[in-house]
Amino acid sequence: MDIILTPYFALFLIIILGFLFGGIKIKGIGLDISAVLFVAMVFGYYGLEMPTEFKYIGLVLFIFTIGFTAGPSFFETFKKDGKKLVILTGIIVLSGAIMSVLCAKLFGFGKDLAGGLFTGAITSTPGLAALSELSEVEDAVIGYGIAYPFGVIGVVLFAKIFPRLFGFNVKKSEQYFNDELNEKFPKVVNRNYIVENPLIIGKTISEISFRQVTGSNISRILQNGSAFTPSSDTVLHSGSVIKAVGTEDSLRKVQELIGKPTEYGIALNQNYDVRFIIVTNNKVLNKTVNELHLQSRYNIIVTRIRRSGVDFSATSNIKLQFGDKIKVAGTKEDIKKVTEVLGDDISKLHESNYLPVALGIVLGVLLGKLSVNIGGFDLSLGLTGGVMAMAIVLSRVRKVGPLVFSLTTSANKILRQIGLILFLTSVGTEAGSNIVSTLKVDGLNMLFSGMAITMIPMIIGVLVAKYLLKMDVLQLLGGITGGMTSTPGLAAASSMTKTNAPGIAYATIYPIAMVLVIICVQLIFMIM
Repeated sequence: MDIILTPYFALFLIIILGFLFGGIKIKGIGLDISAVLFVAMVFGYYGLEMPTEFKYIGLVLFIFTIGFTAGPSFFETFKKDGKKLVILTGIIVLSGAIMSVLCAKLFGFGKDLAGGLFTGAITSTPGLAALSELSEVEDAVIGYGIAYPFGVIGVVLFAKIFPRLFGFNVKKSEQYFNDELNEKFPKVVNRNYIVENPLIIGKTISEISFRQVTGSNISRILQNGSAFTPSSDTVLHSGSVIKAVGTEDSLRKVQELIGKPTEYGIALNQNYDVRFIIVTNNKVLNKTVNELHLQSRYNIIVTRIRRSGVDFSATSNIKLQFGDKIKVAGTKEDIKKVTEVLGDDISKLHESNYLPVALGIVLGVLLGKLSVNIGGFDLSLGLTGGVMAMAIVLSRVRKVGPLVFSLTTSANKILRQIGLILFLTSVGTEAGSNIVSTLKVDGLNMLFSGMAITMIPMIIGVLVAKYLLKMDVLQLLGGITGGMTSTPGLAAASSMTKTNAPGIAYATIYPIAMVLVIICVQLIFMIM
């Protein structure tokens, strides 16, 4: 019996029961990993206590991995259409915080309970993590636990009904989105052309400024019965066939410059290859293809750059990131040389380098301890804010001298899950001892407050987005669910359209929402 009372045994028992409970779905909706919190509260009610270290180890791991994921897109969010999403997020999160304060004043809740209701109603576990640093954790977690279930269900239901309720046309928005996407990221294709223009016959590719004039690349050429990768000094002959790679717009310019298109193929010889090379060499990160001079140095042609399933023209000025795929054409010997430069080490995509995590957490803890005196108040980021701020910065910078701050997706997810489980188990058992007595006094009032904090910010957000920001419904679907930090809500929104527009908006807005929730948690404590 003694072994059952030990923290390490209880920890894994809570995890098992939490995942079993969280895996139960009703109409596709479940508590998922958050069920661990509710199981832990039951154990806490019966007297189980967890070491405090569990909470803080879990807290810093969870917050750091969240910040590290958010970093690359965090600053980009403020550009172009992201500004509207930032405004929408601010309205949703801030109105949720205001509703929390109003409900607390109305029903006489303390600031700990108000903060818990706020984070639970918008299903923000990072917010609860930040709250645990400021509050009496028992009341905060009870408030979170009461508000969380409707926070999950309410966002899903609202996402399903608001387009019809507020008169949005989803089908029309889908057409607009697809047209805009094709214009922003035109498809990269290839086509063969016969050299016919008398003005270019006998001239080299560099003399006619092929890339500058057309925006395309010549990946190979059939000339005098031989297929090969051309260089800038290759002379174009009448009747030769070139394979050009680019967008439809750029290929129209190729036709004007070179000659008519042809179905005649260019067979590859045994020494010729076309393949993708994966960028895994840290030395080339944050450099463009032009800066690396791949084509001139190694006599190969870069035809496109693929990132997260999207193809970019090789002439684009995007800086290379870890895991990018670069499609090249050339002789096998030349491609081998380029491979050594770019890396192409698939195993590195699955390696886990935990140095950035350890170093980032240490620096984040130190940053959080710094304080600035403003108007007689000592302000600091605290543990949560310091770790998250450092994670965002490091993931954005990526490289400092020889040190590369990279973390694979799988490693990030594993650490995040471990951190979240440790944190939820610890705070859940702390809260469990007082949950029954608290519910007897304020149960219905807390439930009503949680529902109001969930629904009213979304209604305000839709009204502002439609009539002031003039936002598209697909973007709004992702914006509302992202502002409420609701993954189940995103799943419901995504099922309503064949486009990935809600997912793009959600991914854009989610990092901002997480940071704003943490800020608003601190504001609730200052106000109350």
